[in-house]
Amino acid sequence: MKGMLDFYITQFKIELSSHFQYRFALLIRIIVLVIEPVIYLVVWTTVAEAHGGIVGGYTRGEFAAYYIAWMLVRQMTVSLGPSDVEDLIRSGELSAMLLRPVNPFHIFLASGPSAKVFTFLWLMPILAILVIVFRPTLSPALWEIATFAAALVMAYILRFVLLWAMQMAAFWITRASALTGMYFAAEFLLSGRLLPISMLPLWAQQIGNVLPFRWSFGFPLDVLLGRLTPLEVGLGFLIQVAWLLVGAFLIKVLWRAGLRRYSAVGG
Repeated sequence: MKGMLDFYITQFKIELSSHFQYRFALLIRIIVLVIEPVIYLVVWTTVAEAHGGIVGGYTRGEFAAYYIAWMLVRQMTVSLGPSDVEDLIRSGELSAMLLRPVNPFHIFLASGPSAKVFTFLWLMPILAILVIVFRPTLSPALWEIATFAAALVMAYILRFVLLWAMQMAAFWITRASALTGMYFAAEFLLSGRLLPISMLPLWAQQIGNVLPFRWSFGFPLDVLLGRLTPLEVGLGFLIQVAWLLVGAFLIKVLWRAGLRRYSAVGG
């Protein structure tokens, strides 16, 4: 356990130093990711004003709070790209990584948080400007702030694990990124990314409560905005853990089976 902790710390430092060399590229990436929620923010606050100040249970200020917090959650839960693992397998780079004493899963998972340090630093001024312009309604209790942080960390790990498990399909099919694309499409609709979960049709809410997408994105938002009771927050954490265990099990099974196939094909 201590060895793995040392590895994560070392990998974090290595990736952090590399991001110092590509600060501008990271800034461009952040700006691109911010454009989407700003559009939603402008649209829904305008709609709320046009309908007497409230739509779907959200006031103009609550929409502003939702999409400003949305930006933080979105940036902090970005993990694997649509074809990161597929590229390793298809190009043969995985062979070199398998010679290392640490599973590639841990290499990728440990590398992600370093970029988020720069993301957070660049994002704070943008969020501050949006708070001044849109005046969000947000007054979370201390316990909600603490549980939001915990839910956000869990959401990042959960999303990473599920995407890694899905990309294991690259051991068997040429373009596993097509499956990842389907995952992203479902996530876009059912996670709270397009609009708050509570504004979806009831049947979509019920599906979203069962599938993992809400728990890797919308759940932290609902916690911060105070839209959940302590009991609902506790249940949300249990669902996150349950999906995390499902993802971990899939990775364990598919990784072993995939490596047998990979070694047989690639020698």
